[in-house]
Amino acid sequence: MTAVRFPAILAALTFMTAPAVAEETLLLHAAGSLRGALTDVAKDFEAAGLGKVQAKFGASGLLKNEIVAGAAAEVFASANMEHPQALAAEKRSGPVVLFARNRLCALARPGLDVTSATLLDRMLDPQVKLGTSTPKADPSGDYAWEVFRRADTIKPGASATLETKALQLTGGPSSPPAPQGRSVYGELIAQGTADIFLTYCTGALVAQRENPAQQIVQLPDALSVAADYGLTVMNGARPAAYRFALFILSAEGQRILAKHGFAAPALPQ
Repeated sequence: MTAVRFPAILAALTFMTAPAVAEETLLLHAAGSLRGALTDVAKDFEAAGLGKVQAKFGASGLLKNEIVAGAAAEVFASANMEHPQALAAEKRSGPVVLFARNRLCALARPGLDVTSATLLDRMLDPQVKLGTSTPKADPSGDYAWEVFRRADTIKPGASATLETKALQLTGGPSSPPAPQGRSVYGELIAQGTADIFLTYCTGALVAQRENPAQQIVQLPDALSVAADYGLTVMNGARPAAYRFALFILSAEGQRILAKHGFAAPALPQ
């Protein structure tokens, strides 16, 4: 199932959108990596009198499972395309649109001797603690596992070694909650739980702002993995949900995403 192009999704959402009702509160389920960006989008949306947003942020796979189990949600913003497309395929939601792009970076502890060129060697080093999110529950973990698979093309056997040593520290059903108002990745590095953490580049930037000595290492081209973010509106959603989806796709919403470090596909290149 492919993503719907912007003109088609905008036409569909516009057709389904009723006049604004400011007191409407829509229910948003969104990837944790979108917390800062969509919180700012929601503030502008509410300030424009288009409705109110009640958001729940977390691992996209876990949020998708909650929706399937009956959780109340009207807009789902995922850190991958697969989870919202699965809901659409099951006729639980409308079309899925690509609304943001991200990439994976390595966040490294201060003082660790690591560059893009040496990153794979450092990750393979038995003395280096490698942190990731949880595959299947959180797309960030899935993207990290894709990095591991790509590592096999450089060093045969690297994938198995990395999968075995990787510490799945976030994004799982039993993972500890993120510290209030703090980057979980930065805290894990600061506490020494991980020496290198594979996370989204946007998340690494947040962590570095809080912990300036922490290093952001770009993945070399051979290991580089992109993340496409998908947006869908659940069947039966109220008009405010469609307004909010349109707002995310609008120039204003896309500019806010870009300000937070995401590639915003609806903005002119």
